[in-house]
Amino acid sequence: MGDGESSHHDGFALWDSRVADWNVVDRTPYARDIVRQMAEACGRHGMRLFVYYSQLDWNHPDYFPRGQTGRWAGRPDSGQWSRYLDDMNAQLRELFTDYGPLGGVWFDGEWDRYDADWRLAETYGMIHALQPGALIGSNHHRTPHPGEDFQMFEKDLPGEHTSGFNAGQVVSALPLETAETINDSWGFRLQDRNFKSAAQLIRYLVQAAGRNANFLLNVGPTPLGEIPDASAHRLREIGRWLAVHGESIYGTRGGPLSPRPWGVTTQRGDMVYVHVLEWADRELALPPLGRVRAARLLGGTAPVRYRSTPMGVTLTLPPRAPEVVDQVIALEIAR
Repeated sequence: MGDGESSHHDGFALWDSRVADWNVVDRTPYARDIVRQMAEACGRHGMRLFVYYSQLDWNHPDYFPRGQTGRWAGRPDSGQWSRYLDDMNAQLRELFTDYGPLGGVWFDGEWDRYDADWRLAETYGMIHALQPGALIGSNHHRTPHPGEDFQMFEKDLPGEHTSGFNAGQVVSALPLETAETINDSWGFRLQDRNFKSAAQLIRYLVQAAGRNANFLLNVGPTPLGEIPDASAHRLREIGRWLAVHGESIYGTRGGPLSPRPWGVTTQRGDMVYVHVLEWADRELALPPLGRVRAARLLGGTAPVRYRSTPMGVTLTLPPRAPEVVDQVIALEIAR
């Protein structure tokens, strides 16, 4: 699924919006509808476009009272909030009417004004009426609202509170997603050289999958629309790892074991994948998983011996090279 930003906190629409001329077609020499190009490209490659939309708008004259941000925008301290919401819903109607089937919308910015009446039932109801299969999620850092289809966590794994964003969130029964950046920034910042290593990002991907969450990895393109070399290098490294270990990630759900100090598990059908991230001993004891029929190491040829007892199964792990990020053992379980 492709994720395309349609409008960020500056309210600038990257499509040919009829609601206002504050958009890429009317206000730039480029004068082309970027969202349409994204939708067409996704269609050619069999992908479903998923759009980002900021409910926070620093430019709109009716985004008032202002919230935690945008007080430096230089606009008059006045406006009609209901009129702003009418325009927002009109833009969302454009996106969900004119650009083919969309995967859904990734809302952001409600956190700017928690006290506001966002008329969410109206907005969510309109989107689901236009495209019943579209998923709605919102990066509001709170427990999901009625009408939302998945729950997201910004720079945190579900249930963890390390970033300061998600302290008020309870992990719900909805599908989960965690969003992270390759360096420290969501957009492009020339001075931000604090890039996470490919190994760190792979571990985060694995930890998310083991917690039953999708992993959304952000890339901030340069002003020329190019992926920075440092980001591209890390994406290729993740791709190389997935080429070998992808069966333990793609199409899986969180495994039968909750996260452990040594790692996590994922599962698809009769296969349980044991992701050994932090473990120095040769043997790893697991609780009962069912009758193990076979065990193999992904990306290697060394045998994986196992011993089953009523107390569980013990794996004898092959020797591990220092550069191995995640030693993945695939277990076939008899049902």
